[in-house]
Amino acid sequence: MTFSFSAPTALEYFDSLVKSDDQFPLLEAAAALAQDEYPELDVQQVLGDIDQLLARLKRRLPADAAPLARLRALNQFFFHDLSFGGNVNDYYDPDNSYLNAVLRTRRGIPISLAVLWMELAQGLGLQARGVAFPGHFMIKVTLPKGQVVIDPFNGKSLSREELSERLEPYKRSNGLVGDFDIPLGLYLQPAEPREIIARMLRNLKEVHRAQEDWQRVIAVQDRLVALLPEAWAEHRDRGLAHAAQGHTALAVRDLETYLRHADDALDIDAVAEQAAALRRARS
Repeated sequence: MTFSFSAPTALEYFDSLVKSDDQFPLLEAAAALAQDEYPELDVQQVLGDIDQLLARLKRRLPADAAPLARLRALNQFFFHDLSFGGNVNDYYDPDNSYLNAVLRTRRGIPISLAVLWMELAQGLGLQARGVAFPGHFMIKVTLPKGQVVIDPFNGKSLSREELSERLEPYKRSNGLVGDFDIPLGLYLQPAEPREIIARMLRNLKEVHRAQEDWQRVIAVQDRLVALLPEAWAEHRDRGLAHAAQGHTALAVRDLETYLRHADDALDIDAVAEQAAALRRARS
């Protein structure tokens, strides 16, 4: 008897990682995002490279180091010795979202840098969580004497006043002032791993959509639909990308899925009209 085994596709592998919220493998899922761009990427090698960084860092610290000492050592190692930081010269380079590339270049965007930093922090026993702060991902570390909010773009600790100042443009543009103001603490709630991966994918979507690179948009949307199967707007966006690529049948399928589930959406008439036009084009 002969057996044949086929390796899972990159999307199937990603789908298997994000099926359940129980022990969601944030680092592995984040590293796997690069497989669309780097098909030969060995995700386990990326994880091993991060383990090696953690081992180097641990050798610098006594086993009984206090949490604040561990935090300071991590920031020194990550931001100064290894020179990780934000890619100010090419912020919208897709490589800024791929952990294998960030490890190679030491440059990224806040959320990719945060994922790497948090993995090291957790390896040191620090209580670190990501924060889906509007417009700029942050890290929150809980210490015995309070919390520290860190900007992963540069390693700077931010005061409440600085955080409030950063929020002002967002609040004004969304009418969250006066009676509609929201306390700062609500903006600092920890982000769940699934939310972090979704934000990373949506960053990539916006980069590719701005370049009208619809094939890459579709690849990102495939992952978003796997990650958030009931986020119906992601089905719509994949359908629109398929339409732009001339994949009429696939576009109609996704747009019809959106129309079945998003009956109170503001764009329902426009999407229905586009779906009808695509169906007519097929006939």
